[in-house]
Amino acid sequence: MILFPAIDLKDGTCVRLKLGDMDNATVYNEDPAAQALSFEQQGFKWLHVVDLNGAFAGQSVNGSAVEAILAATRNPVQLGGGIRSLEHIEAWLDKGLARVILGTIAVRDPDLVRQACALYPGRIAVGIDAKGGKVAVEGWAEASELEVVEMAKRFEGAGVAAIIYTDIDRDGILAGINWDSTLHLADTVDIPVIASGGLASMADIVRMTMPDAARLEGAISGRALYDGRIDPGEALQVLADAQMGTS
Repeated sequence: MILFPAIDLKDGTCVRLKLGDMDNATVYNEDPAAQALSFEQQGFKWLHVVDLNGAFAGQSVNGSAVEAILAATRNPVQLGGGIRSLEHIEAWLDKGLARVILGTIAVRDPDLVRQACALYPGRIAVGIDAKGGKVAVEGWAEASELEVVEMAKRFEGAGVAAIIYTDIDRDGILAGINWDSTLHLADTVDIPVIASGGLASMADIVRMTMPDAARLEGAISGRALYDGRIDPGEALQVLADAQMGTS
């Protein structure tokens, strides 16, 4: 069970949004690379990065900040936001990303996802961002008519490394993960699922150790880490102890 600390990039800084609203952003660190190194030093083993401007623009906007992050940390990094073509995918993987996250393009062009999975096994994740149970696209600015499970099932057997499932209605407001929807998705598909959106406290960390959550690959934490609602050492120890108990 992996706890992924999140760095969301807006205008070159490390921010957190509330409910996916770009106009409601809190800046937590002016130096994303320093934040990445700090997370590594705290004991985290992965890093989740989103280019928020890129998600809206449809192309990389915070590329220099991402490259600085890659130079600063030895941890594997997964990146989403504005990655919409095979050229984008190849360029980022060549720069050292562990995996890319495809969101809007996965809705628009599922065949491109399958092609990318074939070309880069184990390095392609799909981001499914849900608002009111429907898949949202274009940086959460538009809602589609696609159901979450329907979209996930499109990629069964394609070689997708993970699905990052974000409940936008809970993102950045510390309301707790939508465990019902997340676990339902994990039960429905064979692709590993990562929970995102709303992780609020140590109660959510403990919830990650429950037997029914074992099928998840992990969860992403942003605001709760930055606000100090979750102590990194304590959280990682809880997860490690649980893993020892089940191994």
